[in-house]
Amino acid sequence: MSTITSQITAMRNETTQAQAQQARTTGMQNNSNVFLTLMLKQLENQDPTAPTDNAQWLSQLAQYSSLEQMTQMNSGLENCAKYINAMYDDMMLNSEITQTLSMIGKDVTIQIPNENDPKNPTKINGTVTEASFEDGSGRVKVNDKYYSIENIISIREKE
Repeated sequence: MSTITSQITAMRNETTQAQAQQARTTGMQNNSNVFLTLMLKQLENQDPTAPTDNAQWLSQLAQYSSLEQMTQMNSGLENCAKYINAMYDDMMLNSEITQTLSMIGKDVTIQIPNENDPKNPTKINGTVTEASFEDGSGRVKVNDKYYSIENIISIREKE
């Protein structure tokens, strides 16, 4: 009987610690807390003359262990996905910077949409003399005016 009491006390302590560590609240962690609480209630309310079979306890503990491992793996995968997204964003920014810098000294044709006549955009030809990066996008200086690289329709070596 004292081993059951010590098991109940140990499980209560684990449950309390698990609830205190809810810094990373996920659905899986909430499920594991519910699982521990239910298992604790089952221990408290079992019939002392016919205790639960050890195989059942081992099975439930194995399920709990699997649940915890899946929760940790999920957290690890989330961190990995964040890292990959950050790397992708950096690569895209570096690519745009490289593209913009490579245009310096080249002749470009820039097409500016005309608000009054969308079918007749304004085309500007000139040599890129400078590159800058404002608001996270590349801009080039052509004929003493800055244009977004999104408006460039052709690039060629200077003649």
